[in-house]
Order: sequence, then C-alpha cells, then structure tokens
Amino acid sequence: MGIKDLLNNIIHRGTIATPPVTPAEASTDTGIKNRFKNIFNRGPDTPSSLKSADLSSVEEEFQEITKKLEHERKTRVGIGKFLRHPLQVLLEKPINILAVCIPLALIVFVSGFIFSVRSYGIQVVFKSTVVDDFAVFAVLIAIVPLAILDLKEQLRVSSLENGLPNFFRDLAGMNDSGMTLPNAVHLVAAAEYGTLTPHIRKLDNEMSWGIGFVEALYRFGKSLGTPLADRSVDLIAKASKAGGDVSEVLRAAAKDTYEVVNLQQERSNNMMIYVVIVLVSFAVFLFVIAILVTSFLTTMATAGATAVASGAAGFGGSIDIFIYKRLFSHAAMLQGFFSGLVAGQMGEARFISGLKYSAIMLLVAWVTFQFFI
Repeated sequence: MGIKDLLNNIIHRGTIATPPVTPAEASTDTGIKNRFKNIFNRGPDTPSSLKSADLSSVEEEFQEITKKLEHERKTRVGIGKFLRHPLQVLLEKPINILAVCIPLALIVFVSGFIFSVRSYGIQVVFKSTVVDDFAVFAVLIAIVPLAILDLKEQLRVSSLENGLPNFFRDLAGMNDSGMTLPNAVHLVAAAEYGTLTPHIRKLDNEMSWGIGFVEALYRFGKSLGTPLADRSVDLIAKASKAGGDVSEVLRAAAKDTYEVVNLQQERSNNMMIYVVIVLVSFAVFLFVIAILVTSFLTTMATAGATAVASGAAGFGGSIDIFIYKRLFSHAAMLQGFFSGLVAGQMGEARFISGLKYSAIMLLVAWVTFQFFI
C-alpha cells in the first residue's frame, strides 16, 4: 500500500485501513486469546466435571460389581457352596454325607413304621419284628455310606503318606547333585509315586509358571490335606525361608515322615489282634445265643406247654419263645454295632473307622435271627 493510498484514506475515510490478516496470523492470535481465557476465565478448553447422570451410572455399575463379588463369595462357603455344588460338598469330607444319610434313614424308618401300623394295627409293634427290620435298614442306610467314604479316604491318605518319604528323599538327592529346586521337582515329577504323582506334577506345573518354591509347597500340602503332609511342608517351608540347607531339611523331612508312617503301620499290626478278638467274641456270643434259643429255650417251652395241656403244672410253661428271640436279637445287634466302634477305636484310633465292622456285624446278626433262629 503506497503513501498516496494512505493519504487518500485519511482524507476521504478518516481512518487508517488495517492491512489484511493472513490465516496463519489469525490462528496465532486466536490461540493466544484462548490461552489467556483458559488461564483467567477458565474457558471452554477446561475439562467439564461429571454430570449427576454420569455419577449415578458409575455408582450403579459399582454396586452391581459389588453384588456379583458378594454373591461369588457366598457360593464358595457354607450353604451357598452346598446349593451350587452339592455333590462336591458331600464328598469333600466323609462326615458330610450324614447330612443326607440321616434324614433318609429317618424317612425310611418313619415310613415303614406308619405303613406297618396302618396295615396290621398297633399290635404289630409287639407281635412282629417288622418294625425291627425297618430300624435295622435305617441304621444301615445311615452308616454304610459313611463307612465306605471313610475307608476310601483312609486308603487315599495311607497311599499319599507312604509316597512322601521317597519323594522328599529323591528331591534332596537331586538338589545335592547341583540342580535347582524347580529342575529337581521337574525331574522327580516324571517318576511314579502312586496316588502322590498327580500332586507332584501339579507342583511342577506351578513352579514352571513362576510361583515360588515356598508358596507352591504350601499349595502342595494343602492339596494333599493330611496332617503328616502339613507338618512336613511347614517344616521345609520355614527352613527355606530361614536360609538353611534345603537338602538337609528335605532329608530330615523324609526321615520324619518315614518314621511316622512306620510307627502307624507297626501300631496297626500290633492292634489287629485285638480287632480280631472283638470280631471272634461277637461270633461266639451269636453262636451261644443260637444254641440257647434253638435247643434249651425251645425244649423248655415245648415241655411246659405239654405239661399245661395235660393238666399238670410244669416248669417253663409260661415261656414266650418269641419274646426271648426278640430280646436276644436286640442284644446281638446292639453288641455288633458297638463292638464295631470299639474295634475301630482300638485298631485305628478312630471310632468312625469302626463303622465298617459295625455294619457287617449288625447285618450278620439280623440275617442270623431272621433266617436261622
């Protein structure tokens, strides 16, 4: 723009025309203005706060997640776990099966009692053994599943504990040869230790995934679920944390588990003779009752009935052979049941382990009086 043009503008328009602004200058000016607005006036570039609708949606989502977590926690313990995995809870411990067996046994007995009374009258309780039969069936329903599961659990525990000394001894030998514990566990996992083998392979997998030896060992002991395994695992883990020689600790744990298993087997072998004595005494008791009922009482009852029929007073005429048979059958079944519990306490130091003997002797007594006496 020349001087003439400036003068013309001053004369004719009264103002100085500003030169046209380029797009770059305009954008620069706008950016500076926006920055000043943000600093002093907090203009539109400042992030807006959450609205009330957004806050409510976030709270609802948080509450939903909390409810799901709480529901998941409840399904892992107590009644929630039973409703979600009933079979797993019942088989987790042998004693848990009683939650089903006892109600079922009561239903069988009460149903049988009501059916017998409605069919034959109340005199069936005193003149027949039908009610006794339903009582025997109810007791067997209650104790047989528990006896089977307990026997299965004891066999599992015995197999696991028998494999522990060899596992610890082999692991100590591998570690002495210069191998690290993960490599030693990986090599030992390829061997065969019976029921213990799947647990060792699980331990190897966890250590290969980066889990520490102590934590993986605690998980290993928890999966075994036996007192001897918990004791050995705790000993090895604490010695490893203290920084001692792991090989010596493993060797000490192997020796300790071997001695415990050996003592248990020795005790079981020594007490087996007393278990046999309990079983033989029950058989002798049953045999004496059978001879007494079939020969002595029957002969006396027959002689007394003959004397009464002939008009002469005779000894034994008032003997009711049915009552004596029923009393003797009750005595035999009660002795068989409680003798089994005593045999379990003496042989394995657990009266629950004697339920298998109780079930067998109770069934033998019932069959003897039902079909032979």
